[in-house]
Amino acid sequence: MGFQASNPWALLLILPLLLYVWWMSRMTLRLRGGRKLVSIITRAIILLLLIAIISDIQPFTEREQRKVVFVADRSASMRADTRMSEWIKEAWSSKENEDSGGIVSSGLNAAVERTLTKQLFEDEQSFAFRANLNPRYTDISQGLQLAAAMLQEEGGGRIVLLSDGAENIGDARRQARLLKNVGIAVDVVPLKPESVKDASIEELNVPPSLKQGETFGFEIMINSTAAGPAQLRLYADNAELSLSDIQLEKGENRFALQSIAADPGFHRFRAEIFVPGDEQQANNTAHAFSRVGGPPAVLIVEGARGSSANIEAALQSSLIRFETIIPEQLSVELAEYAAYDSIILNNVSATRIAEKPMEWIAKAVSDYGVGLMMLGGDESFGLGGYFKTPIERALPVHMDLQGKKQIPSLGLVLVIDRSGSMSGGKLELAKEAAMRTVELLRDTDTVGVVAFDSAPWWVVEPTQLKDREAVLTKIKGIQPEGGTEIFTALSTGYEGLKELDAQRKHMILLTDGQSSTSANYKAVTDAMNEENMTLSTVAVGEGADQQLLKRLADDAKGRYYFTKDQSTLPAIFSRETVMMSRTYIVEQTFTPSIGQAGDWSINWRNGLPAIDAYIATSPKQTAEIALWTQGGDPLLARWPYGSGRTVAWTSDFMGKWSSQWVQWPEFPSVFVDWVKWTFPQFEQAPYSISAQMTGNEAKLSVRSLADGEVADSRLSAGIQDLAGNQEIKRLMPVAPGEYEAKLTVSEPGVYLAQIGQKSDDSSIQNGSTAGFVIPYSPEYRIANEDGPALLEQIAATTGGRVIDPSDPRMAFQFNPQPSRQVYDWTRMLLISALMLWLLDIAIRRLSFPLERMMARFKRHFQSNKLSISGETNTTVERSASFSALSRLKERKTEANRFYGNGASSTNASDTRLVARYDSAPSAESRIIRESPENSPAEQKNEAAKDATINRLLAAKNKNRR
Repeated sequence: MGFQASNPWALLLILPLLLYVWWMSRMTLRLRGGRKLVSIITRAIILLLLIAIISDIQPFTEREQRKVVFVADRSASMRADTRMSEWIKEAWSSKENEDSGGIVSSGLNAAVERTLTKQLFEDEQSFAFRANLNPRYTDISQGLQLAAAMLQEEGGGRIVLLSDGAENIGDARRQARLLKNVGIAVDVVPLKPESVKDASIEELNVPPSLKQGETFGFEIMINSTAAGPAQLRLYADNAELSLSDIQLEKGENRFALQSIAADPGFHRFRAEIFVPGDEQQANNTAHAFSRVGGPPAVLIVEGARGSSANIEAALQSSLIRFETIIPEQLSVELAEYAAYDSIILNNVSATRIAEKPMEWIAKAVSDYGVGLMMLGGDESFGLGGYFKTPIERALPVHMDLQGKKQIPSLGLVLVIDRSGSMSGGKLELAKEAAMRTVELLRDTDTVGVVAFDSAPWWVVEPTQLKDREAVLTKIKGIQPEGGTEIFTALSTGYEGLKELDAQRKHMILLTDGQSSTSANYKAVTDAMNEENMTLSTVAVGEGADQQLLKRLADDAKGRYYFTKDQSTLPAIFSRETVMMSRTYIVEQTFTPSIGQAGDWSINWRNGLPAIDAYIATSPKQTAEIALWTQGGDPLLARWPYGSGRTVAWTSDFMGKWSSQWVQWPEFPSVFVDWVKWTFPQFEQAPYSISAQMTGNEAKLSVRSLADGEVADSRLSAGIQDLAGNQEIKRLMPVAPGEYEAKLTVSEPGVYLAQIGQKSDDSSIQNGSTAGFVIPYSPEYRIANEDGPALLEQIAATTGGRVIDPSDPRMAFQFNPQPSRQVYDWTRMLLISALMLWLLDIAIRRLSFPLERMMARFKRHFQSNKLSISGETNTTVERSASFSALSRLKERKTEANRFYGNGASSTNASDTRLVARYDSAPSAESRIIRESPENSPAEQKNEAAKDATINRLLAAKNKNRR
């Protein structure tokens, strides 16, 4: 056992400590004798303990043992967890009892599987890896660093690395040099991955920009571990371009396929390889993108098939390419909308547009500059249920009639199924629909909400919307529970609606199930007809009783809705609320008046045709109203929204409400001008962007294509991932016209980026669209030629060995290294110093009468001894009295010394007193003065002494009795 000091310079404090001890021995006058010696020793020990703490002196024991940490490469390229665990198990069994080992797993990150321990594996079973790692990358340096930290805590050792050396992130060579500096050797076990049948697409190259009609080529490089037939598929925007049967050879295979850039816009391409028996699917896909310039493209979404003939003819006359679909065909991928220059919603109900397509359309406008136009009809605007939807936010008009008073008063009761089957998203969206309905109503309207399961209960008693927030709060509190019983809920809603005083009374029933009982629903619907009430029903999902709900809506002169997409529920409720007031459709013939027409005014310098009807809306504050109706409502409005532009036409173009407009000779050119105004305002992408992967982190490099551009510190990029989520990244200038940003990605594919200046609402204003490709992880690439060389270099740099994979026992076959087992006793030293400090205080502050205690003990001992030997009580009395006189003498001597009296006379007087006492014949005898010639003062002192002796004798006699 020995001692070591981390701060040996602190031991020099011992010299001033010795000087301090000498000073205490000379200057401490208040203490004498043993108390002084104990106090000095205590303080010296306290200071020695503090010096030991400052110098960090610690005891240690030296021992020789082998310490090994196994680092297992568990990345996807290895596919050898079982083989490595068996290898480690066998190596572990060969170690001696004093040897210790640990296990670390490594992938993208590293984790400790087993700390350094001497224990063998339990039950002689193979070790099983349990750490949760990201296997899509190999970072050997992370595993080496964690293993080195474990060994350094224990005084050193060796690392055994089991890997194929296929590093694709990190720097293992640099880590090896660091390990050499700290004296930790790395033994490597080169493991070849198990041979599997695999084919991977290593490259897919497409020109980044093309012209419409241009012929271009796909350059594809495929690596394969075996020869054989395969199928190669090419996709453009998820549409299959080609299917080719190819023959693969072992190793690299290159193919070139041709295609034509037919459609302008931003396009994503994907190549997929299919090989029979392929055991690795993660590397079978590659991505690319290209921007095709040419004539603009317009997407027409029509509510009724064939209703867009007039607008199709207008676009065709101007050679504008278009595509017409129904709402159910809208894509659920945002990138699909970036391929169009503008989107036209022609009399489309919001109840037919799912949540994601509606959100993507608004994002395509605000983030990617795509235009949007809504055309009126009895299924559009407020009547279409667009209240508080993303599309309403994008348009220049509000769906509700803000400030209008002509709507009849409305009494509305919402009957909502809250049974257990409605749990999750259904009930939450039903509550959102009810709250959106409440917000759409006016303060003079009356609303009630009934929730039902096995029995109905009023969530909101029928009341006027004086306190709208209270109603919304109660609706939010509805929770799912119980079964489904429709009839009693319908009857309860009818009874509440009957009591309302409103010009129009309406009920909406929503459920996803079937009633547990059957009843006479006809009696309720007939009663509603007599009271001029209407009922609309909403069936959610296939489990709803669609026949019952449709019959109830027909019998009560309402509308029946069936939806599989619960996200449309808010739009359905909004549409129903608006439908209760037919004043939203203004049916009167008038000639529009011109407002802020701007560059459009040249199109109607010769006058405008009349309009027969339109949908009433409210203009937004910053919108430009090009045409006004006779009632002061907007007929044609426009405004910019984010990076795009939107237009609202509140009449129709089918001829029902605007027959004179569609027959107007100027109609095609006028309409096309409106559409062109919505087109993106940039001709080509002013920026190029590329991504360089480092693990799961991508470094984005953005380069301006404009010559001589000055660095813009406000430039940002809105990155859209594959799920449609957007993340704003600030672009940091690194050179004139060059910028960088870092992004964490998880899935391979084509990512869209909107590059421009960030606005106050955290969106990109007037940005340009660019794209970049995130390939699959290099972990899944087949080629691995540098792995064995890397492992050998790690071993050579650190002074390690290359261990044969067939001989696991070599792991612990090396000379043991001496190591120190250091014991940290700092806490114990601090506690000891504290206890000694308290003892020092006690020694200095407290006085212990040790001499008196010893004298009392002596008297007690002598008394017992005399009693046993049979001596007389008189002798005991004299001995006790003599002791008392001795104590009196001591106190008198101390008093004389303090007041400066002479010591000789005192001692003589005391001697005479003692002598007279000793010569007394008995305890009751009086003391005879020895010298009659004493002075009066001396005689007085002698009398006082005699009185003291008499008191002592009297007290002793009393104790004896």
